[in-house]
Amino acid sequence: MTFRPFRNVIVCHMVPGSEDKVGPVFAYYDETTRPQDLGVIGRYLCSLEDLYIHVIERKEDPAVSGQRRGLPAFQAIAEQIAPYVTPYPSYWENPSHSVAKPFYQWVPEGDVPEDRELTVIVQRMKPGSEEDIARVFAESDAGDLPVETGVTGRWLFSMEDVFVHLLEQDREKAAAVRAEHEGNRPAPAFAKVMQALSPYLGPYRPETWQSPKDSVARVFHRWQAPDWSPEDEAAQVPAPAPAADGAPAHAGSSS
Repeated sequence: MTFRPFRNVIVCHMVPGSEDKVGPVFAYYDETTRPQDLGVIGRYLCSLEDLYIHVIERKEDPAVSGQRRGLPAFQAIAEQIAPYVTPYPSYWENPSHSVAKPFYQWVPEGDVPEDRELTVIVQRMKPGSEEDIARVFAESDAGDLPVETGVTGRWLFSMEDVFVHLLEQDREKAAAVRAEHEGNRPAPAFAKVMQALSPYLGPYRPETWQSPKDSVARVFHRWQAPDWSPEDEAAQVPAPAPAADGAPAHAGSSS
């Protein structure tokens, strides 16, 4: 069965051009504090315009595991990135308010190719339109388009007027789809979905947007636990005992 990590998304403002200040902070603490011991097995730090998008990957949903502790160096990270990363939502009072709301997910039945990639797409959304956006994607995902474009999973999140789309695809098919978009030759079915979404979604920064690739966030730090894999985890689960005879703080750091 295909393993997928449980993902949270943190959305903040970030000073444009400060990726080289923020990335090394996480790189240092990811290497020295072993987040994997607290269930965090990977992360993507991404930027788009003045946005900071932090995708945290865990072994499983904290609601299931009960593991809700943040990084051991949470306070140190928060202090070091504070000059560059600040809260996004107007209602922000504590770090939990920087966690985007998940509102739709889809994965196909059965196993998918091992060679997959994750793309982080960011757009401006009409606040409160999650239901309409989810409906459009659900209708599309029930058809052939995901298979044709190599989609192996999608997860949608919102934060006030920010829409974050985690798109998992077969790497080879993803490259072909990008080539189609760059050549202004998107599949008719894809164009139909974009048209249906247009009342609710648009470019994050319309004045600079030129093509769909301008909505793709840039990954500036990627970390994966080097000494953990789903196979290792499965091997550590003790086999059932045989039956006897007759007889389960900061806006941008979070965790």
